[in-house]
Amino acid sequence: MTATLIDGKAFAAVIREKVATHVARIKEAQGVTPGLAVVLVGDDPASEVYVRSKGKQTVEAGMNSFEHKLPVDTTQEALLELIETLNADQSVHGILVQLPLPEHLDESLVINAIDPAKDVDGFHISNVGLLATGQKSMVPCTPLGCVMMLRDQLGDLSGKDAVVIGRSNIVGKPMAQLLLRESCTVTIAHSRTKDLPEVVKRADIVVAAVGRANFVQGDWIKPGATVIDVGINRIPAPERGEGKSRLVGDVDFAAAKEVAGAITPVPGGVGPMTIACLLANTLTACCRAHGLAEPDGLT
Repeated sequence: MTATLIDGKAFAAVIREKVATHVARIKEAQGVTPGLAVVLVGDDPASEVYVRSKGKQTVEAGMNSFEHKLPVDTTQEALLELIETLNADQSVHGILVQLPLPEHLDESLVINAIDPAKDVDGFHISNVGLLATGQKSMVPCTPLGCVMMLRDQLGDLSGKDAVVIGRSNIVGKPMAQLLLRESCTVTIAHSRTKDLPEVVKRADIVVAAVGRANFVQGDWIKPGATVIDVGINRIPAPERGEGKSRLVGDVDFAAAKEVAGAITPVPGGVGPMTIACLLANTLTACCRAHGLAEPDGLT
């Protein structure tokens, strides 16, 4: 058996099209344009590329994009002042501070300074608590994208046995909360889990988010299981030439695809969904701010 590939790039395009259609509708009917403000501190090349991509896709979806690029030596006070200004700006419905921040800045303090209603990353402590207690919240983009792909692949997730490998605040923990919301039976596994292969082997759904290249082996996977690989790891690729590298996930893809029922590739799986869900969250935040109906299938 060879697993069905879950094409995150194609699915993300569908999500972006849904967002753009809904944005056009509320612009015409209500005169409201969703706005996303992205704050980048410093000149990290990877972050700059990511921010440019976010800005481009925001504009393509018909939204307003506001980019704020600050020098690496920006003080905490100056950054907090900017966030306060964006919180008060009615044209801004979503605020994202690109992480990681320079070491002299307190990430938790900065994130929790964002208005929770505009926290489209879903990292504010209020949104974390709301999600954990089953209330309406802003949901972290990567886990949201994973759940969307699972719903699309499997339909009703109720009663499925799910294992999340990884307990980060950004992916692992909110992923588990979202799966619980879908009425899955959820186990959070991590580096200290005993008999990890056996824990994984009983799962109908495996979400790998540990940040370790090819960590999850093919013989850990239950035949027919659906595997969502969140990992993005760069490893040497001497076959491509001296000093070359390639991207791999947290799952040994070649082995797992011979066992799983469906699996996300790396690249081209979860990654494209993250920005698509950022756009979806910005639209959702805008609709909530103006008392409009939220878009179907995007939360």
